[in-house]
Amino acid sequence: MSMQMPLAKMYGGLSAFVFGFMSIAVYDSFTAGLGVWTWISAVAYGLVGLGARTYLKNRSSNWKNYAIYAIIGTISFDALTGLTLGPIFFGQAFIMALLGQIPFTAIHLLGNVSFAIVLSPVIAKWIERSESVSVAVPETVRV
Repeated sequence: MSMQMPLAKMYGGLSAFVFGFMSIAVYDSFTAGLGVWTWISAVAYGLVGLGARTYLKNRSSNWKNYAIYAIIGTISFDALTGLTLGPIFFGQAFIMALLGQIPFTAIHLLGNVSFAIVLSPVIAKWIERSESVSVAVPETVRV
């Protein structure tokens, strides 16, 4: 998320959606394998990217705005995926999904908000700097 938010602000909703979707799909393809959880989580994380674009569009790239959206995005993603996948697809009792989701989301929030405060502004500055650098192409030397 610390990378997704600056990308959403700088490159728009489609880029943020694709980045989020592919993050989940590629990760699952190398680790847990692809399944229904992959596609639901990938779409959900893509939507978090779209939400980041909407939230950050007219706001400055500072730690506070990134931290606030990290809270919104994390809770939205965890609620959507954590409270639906187990009960709907794997027969888990909803109360068990809810009770397990609380400590998971607390840890997820701690990590995402910390990275949003520390890394997202740095990544945003790096993207802005790389966008403003003009690349000089040397002329071909004739022999």
